[in-house]
Amino acid sequence: MIKDTSEVTTLYSPIFLEHRPRDYHPENPDRLLRAVRALQRLNLWKPIEPVPVPEEELLMVHSRDYVELIREKSRAFSYLDPDTYVSPGTWEAALTAFGASQMAVEIALKTGGMALALVRPPGHHAGKAGRAFNASTLGFCIFNNAAYAAKVAEELAGKVLIIDFDAHHGNGTQEILWNDPNAVHIDLHERDIYPWSGYEHDVGGKNAEGTKINLPMPHYSGDDDYIYAWDEVVLPLLAQLRPKLVVVSAGFDGFLGENLTTLRLSELFFAYAGSTLSRYPLAVIFEGGYSVGLGKGLPAFIRGYLSGEIREVPVSPSYEALRTVARVKEVQSEWWEF
Repeated sequence: MIKDTSEVTTLYSPIFLEHRPRDYHPENPDRLLRAVRALQRLNLWKPIEPVPVPEEELLMVHSRDYVELIREKSRAFSYLDPDTYVSPGTWEAALTAFGASQMAVEIALKTGGMALALVRPPGHHAGKAGRAFNASTLGFCIFNNAAYAAKVAEELAGKVLIIDFDAHHGNGTQEILWNDPNAVHIDLHERDIYPWSGYEHDVGGKNAEGTKINLPMPHYSGDDDYIYAWDEVVLPLLAQLRPKLVVVSAGFDGFLGENLTTLRLSELFFAYAGSTLSRYPLAVIFEGGYSVGLGKGLPAFIRGYLSGEIREVPVSPSYEALRTVARVKEVQSEWWEF
C-alpha cells in the first residue's frame, strides 16, 4: 500500500548553509543543496524550519569542555583537525541541527511517518568529548545529531533503535551510547577504513552487551552484499525489537561513484532499506553523501519508504560478505535470534 507523501516531513534551515569552508572541502553547503534538489524532484519540498536548541541540550551527549571548545573556535574560521573545520556560522547551524533532530523524533512519533532532518554539519563521528574510539579526526562532524535524537526518543518512547548505513562507522554514536541498554545501534559500514572501528566484537559496554551490532562489510560490497546483511541481521532484530521509533543515520556515501569508499551501492539497496522500514516511524538524520548518492540514493530511500511494499530481492552475496554476516550472527547469538 503506497503511503501518502504527507507522511514525509522535511526539517531544513538556510542556516545549515552557513557552516562553510574557506577553500574546497567535500563537506560543503552544495551537498545540502543537492539533497534539496532531489527532494524537489520528488515534489516533497515543503520544509519546516527548526529552531535551535538551548546550549544545555548539547550536554545530553557531549562534555561541557568540548561544547565550550566548539563555541570558542567557531568565532572565526579554523580547523579542529586536518579533516574538520569550523566557521562563524557553525555554532548556530549545529544548535539548529539539534533542533531539527529533536523535531524529527517528535514529528515521526506523532504522525507515524518519516521526518527527515536535512542538517549540516553532520554528526555521527563526534563522540562525547570529540574524537571517539581513537579516531584520527572528527571526520567532518561537530555535534552528534543522531545520538541526541536517540536520547530524545528514549525520553518519549523508551527503547530506541538506531540504524546507521553511512559508509563509515558511526563511532561517535557508538561511543556515546556504549553503556546505554535502551539504545540498540546497528551499524553497516565498510571495513578497515576511517574511523577504523566498528568490528563484530564491539557489542556494547557493561549491562548493555548485545545492544551494539556492527556489520563491517568487505571492500567493494554492492547491493547483493548489503541486502543479504540487511535480511540476515537487520530485519530479524527489527522483528524482535518492534521499536516505536527508528532513528536512521542516513549516509549515502556508499553509492557507486561517491569515491570516498570502495562500496558499490545503487538505488536498489536504498529503496529496499526504505521499503523494509515502511511500517515504522522514522527520524532520519542526514549524515554523509557528497555527489551522486544524494541525487539517486536519497530519493530511492524515500520512494522505498513511501511504497510500503516489501518484495523479496534475490541476491548473490560475495564469500567475504557471507563470512562477515556469519561472524556477526555468531557473536550476537547470545542476545538475539537469527
